[in-house]
Amino acid sequence: MTAVPHPEPPVAGSEVDTLLGSLDRQRATLAWKCGDLDADGMNATVGASTVTLGGLLKHLALVEDMYFTVRLRGDDYPSVWEKYDGEGWEWRSAADDSPEQLRALWGDAVARSRAAIAAALEGGDVGQLVKWQSDTGVRPSLRRVLIDLIEEYARHVGHADLIRESVDGLVGEDPPSDDS
Repeated sequence: MTAVPHPEPPVAGSEVDTLLGSLDRQRATLAWKCGDLDADGMNATVGASTVTLGGLLKHLALVEDMYFTVRLRGDDYPSVWEKYDGEGWEWRSAADDSPEQLRALWGDAVARSRAAIAAALEGGDVGQLVKWQSDTGVRPSLRRVLIDLIEEYARHVGHADLIRESVDGLVGEDPPSDDS
């Protein structure tokens, strides 16, 4: 299994460092659960669910861009989403992509998100409001967007745990350390 750096949020860090550390931990866990798998592994399901690891990667790539490119920055979706054809598309279309394409799509979205967050934090704190507003006119804070994304990842990392265990027995919260 390829080693994946597994960050820990600070034990007594600042609010920003704790939020970003928690998000990065969830991202790293997802990367580990989706690592070193072929197309069969990425398309495996558990029980009656149609959720796959490939679908999780593509969905979370879309969510990263929705939250940080569209909502935080107020920009349009990147061109990688031009084929998007409505709710559930990312789940349905993931089987058409190779594991390498899915990992790259997700990794690129995470990189865009990190850049967007860093730029926003240069001009304010996590209390700043994002550009997007809801249908009722509410604009959430960056803090709320980060919490929402941590929650989204945590839920889906749980799905990834079950799917990956069914593929090859890989279990655990953290990848093995180099000294184990």
